[in-house]
Amino acid sequence: MFRGFYQLTSAMLSHGRRLDVIANNMTNISTAGYKTERYTDSTAFKEVMLSRVGNKDKVNSTELGQISYILAPDQQYTDYTQGSLEETELPLDFAIEGDGFFAIEWNGQVAYTRAGSFNLDEEGYLVLPGQGRVLDDNRQPIQMPTDNIYVDQDGGIYTMENRNLIATLGIFAFQDNGALERNDHGLFTGGQPQESQGYVIHHKMVERSNSNMVHEMVSMMSAQRAIQSAAEVSRIYDQVITKDTTELGRL
Repeated sequence: MFRGFYQLTSAMLSHGRRLDVIANNMTNISTAGYKTERYTDSTAFKEVMLSRVGNKDKVNSTELGQISYILAPDQQYTDYTQGSLEETELPLDFAIEGDGFFAIEWNGQVAYTRAGSFNLDEEGYLVLPGQGRVLDDNRQPIQMPTDNIYVDQDGGIYTMENRNLIATLGIFAFQDNGALERNDHGLFTGGQPQESQGYVIHHKMVERSNSNMVHEMVSMMSAQRAIQSAAEVSRIYDQVITKDTTELGRL
């Protein structure tokens, strides 16, 4: 009977972690370029063989089957599906349709993002606010003399007046997005980047988060009910065990 406590407690911890992931998705529902995190179903952790033995002679046991005492988290992964595009009419907003990420110079390394709402810093460099400078197709910071620009579908940035090429946005893709890791700032690092071929740049637009509020709300209610159910059964377990120790122990 006591092993039920292990299963119920681990279930509450697992669903609690699921709630954390859902809450993060809901918090970032309005964050440009945000990619939803998913939490896969939990799995049993290290199954052991359950056997039946006699009251006195415990030598000749009978194997009954496998059982697990703990419900463990399986996997947390990122959903990289395309978010919807939203028109902003801001001259330094860009959206990627298709495969690829913008490259950002971040803490001495290159990080990647789908968020394309940029600004110019004091030196005229194109930056992702609070993160770092945006890189071109040669992985060099993009410096712009003006924000009065024309941008083609390949990410080429031109001055509006005489259409002189300023720079080309660096758009990089990965053979396996699963190799990427999201840091605390929402940027992706790792993997083996290469120049993307299957994309279109939309100027004065941003990609919205691919989180779906209705889906997240349903998932949240499901996880909350699972936690409540496990807590209620744990309470019943406690009452039964208390009765065993106080009443049956007298016999």
